Amino acid sequence: MKVIIIDDDPLVVNSLKTIVEANNIEVLAVGYSGSEAVNLYNKYSPDVVLMDIRMENLSGINATEEILKYEKRANILLITTFRDDEYIKKALELGCKGYILKQNIDSLIPSIEAVYKGNMVFDSEIVSNFKTNSKRDIETNLSDREMDILLLVAEGFNNKEIAKKLFLSEGTVRNYISNMLDKLDLRDRTQLAIYYYRGR
Repeated sequence: MKVIIIDDDPLVVNSLKTIVEANNIEVLAVGYSGSEAVNLYNKYSPDVVLMDIRMENLSGINATEEILKYEKRANILLITTFRDDEYIKKALELGCKGYILKQNIDSLIPSIEAVYKGNMVFDSEIVSNFKTNSKRDIETNLSDREMDILLLVAEGFNNKEIAKKLFLSEGTVRNYISNMLDKLDLRDRTQLAIYYYRGR
């Protein structure tokens, strides 16, 4: 796996680089601004972009938007010290694959690996902040089982993991998700997660 690391604090960059490389993940390059992130992505096409949100010149959110404008399949994992709901919603809307907190450093490597495999990842503290507000506000005709699956999709679990947690077959989970997409007129599981966090 090959990654680039972007953060406007050189100490943070060095720390993240040390941790990532200690886990046999190659760091292709590092940068210190959103504009560098865009340039480095175009130059290296990394498997995962690990990027801070709040940076001068061009924020991580804006850099994410620029990258995904030209490469929809880019795996971008945002890392921040802020639990800002609006940042999270914007990241989801853009197609970002994950959003984790710097202080929960133990989740860094598992999150990078999950994003690389195509899963969505959100820090457990971030998810817990949304649970009560989002679930209460969603107005749908989803069944209780579909709501259970929606929550797990929003937390970044794949079909196999959801099946294990809910004691279902993967095929059943796929069917539930397909039905939910039809009911809600959504395209994919990323939009399901966005739907959940918006609390429609």
